[in-house]
Amino acid sequence: MTNRKFYITLLAVLGFSIETIAQGEVQPQNAPRLVVNITIDQLRNDYLEAFIPLYSEKGFKLMLNKGRVYTQASYPFAPIDIASAIASLMTGTTPYYNNITGTDWMSRKTLRPVNCVEDTKQEGFLTRKKASPAKLNTSTITDELKVGTAGKSVIYAIAPSCEAAILAGGHAANGAVWLDEKNGFWCSSSYYYNSLPSWIQNFNSLHAPGKLSQNITWEPINELVGNFSYFMSSSIQKPFKHTIKGDHQYADYQTSALINEDISNLAMQCMLSTGMGKDKVTDMLCLTYYAGTYKHQSVTKCQIELQDTYVRLDYELGRLIEFIEERIGKENVLFVLTSTGYNKEDDADYETYRIPSGTFYMNRTSNLLNMYLGGVWGQGNYVEATFSNHIYLNHNLLETKKISINEAASKAQEILAMMSGVRNVYTSFQLITSKNENIEKTRNAFSADHGGDLVIDVAPGWRVMNEDTQKSEQYRSSYIQFPILFYGTGVHAERINKPVSITQLAPAIARSIRIRAPNACSSEPLY
Repeated sequence: MTNRKFYITLLAVLGFSIETIAQGEVQPQNAPRLVVNITIDQLRNDYLEAFIPLYSEKGFKLMLNKGRVYTQASYPFAPIDIASAIASLMTGTTPYYNNITGTDWMSRKTLRPVNCVEDTKQEGFLTRKKASPAKLNTSTITDELKVGTAGKSVIYAIAPSCEAAILAGGHAANGAVWLDEKNGFWCSSSYYYNSLPSWIQNFNSLHAPGKLSQNITWEPINELVGNFSYFMSSSIQKPFKHTIKGDHQYADYQTSALINEDISNLAMQCMLSTGMGKDKVTDMLCLTYYAGTYKHQSVTKCQIELQDTYVRLDYELGRLIEFIEERIGKENVLFVLTSTGYNKEDDADYETYRIPSGTFYMNRTSNLLNMYLGGVWGQGNYVEATFSNHIYLNHNLLETKKISINEAASKAQEILAMMSGVRNVYTSFQLITSKNENIEKTRNAFSADHGGDLVIDVAPGWRVMNEDTQKSEQYRSSYIQFPILFYGTGVHAERINKPVSITQLAPAIARSIRIRAPNACSSEPLY
């Protein structure tokens, strides 16, 4: 009798549920036909909010007011650059797993720097760069979308730089497009096509910077932007007018606000030419915009330029959203926007203001290590190479002398830890095996495939200098606050102030379009 009552109750509940769905009270949410994944290089919350009075109602304001806004996003590793940032947000994991520790790194085999997307097996279309995503070791959200739709999804990535476009597109994209900094034409790789698509060629013939090289002028978008600065400054900022020319004109163009109009125009042309978002299979368009400073100068040198960049970004976002919603319908598109979470500017002049700082010279350090280790084990070239803050020991020499790599690294660590400006020194063995939370950010930025045997963590304000290349980089530990914004189908307006990790973005997108998260992603989705 008890079982009979249970079954009757169960049938009644099921009947009520079916009736509720039939009446329209519970509606399953359809997956969007198009996901527009927007990454804005060097976008910052403080600048984004400072220029709100200058925005229209269609761009940033629309997403901030009607979208789901996570105000405190961060990357779980350091240092960060555009390559490591985009690789991590697309794979949902850190460089420790996806292998993209930065734009360049030292090759263990050749002892020369290599680019993260360099691939000599490929050919470039309208570029000398031979590139592919072959060095990316894990799947991306775009890859999983291709797998989940049996290859039917259309996926394109468009960005100012080669690294951003290719890493955003992943292994399985239909195409990746970027601006060649040498000739000023939008280009791609044979990894994606047998020949460059006609829509890219047509765009180049009419709008490429390479066609307009004598007439590229950048000045404020309007008088309000040009005559008033929202920055605190001791002097009045004058309106600017830059004529972009010279040997580095296209590299300079990549760091101007003008590049963002090209990204939007290419995105629209791509949609029109490829039919993205027109069927029920989800497609993805990955776009990278630019919000850094002109020529990577310090903000104090180009305040109005940066202000104009954000205002133009707002206009381009509004234009893009309006175009896509009119073309495929508001209910069919999901916009996702975030930042690369770092700033690339000229080194701060701390010495002038008597702020503690200094320079750590890698070549001198290598010579000192060779002398020290030579005194312990006999003369030899124990340091084989250096790159950035990584030191590579000579494994062949150590093997010949029957010295373990761990022993040599530990000896070197002892002497390095006593040098001025050194905050910490890590051996590769420590980074691979340690579970110490205090070194988690450094570990997450390390790759066992190409990382050094020693990684030097210099004090904030100090710069690491390579005397051979004269390349230096200043280290900062300050947190740069940036948002993650969702706007579109299935999204309700909400503002969330709790800290979240960028690695939660890929599984969130995967959940919204009902596919698996990338294969190295272990983070829980944002919603």
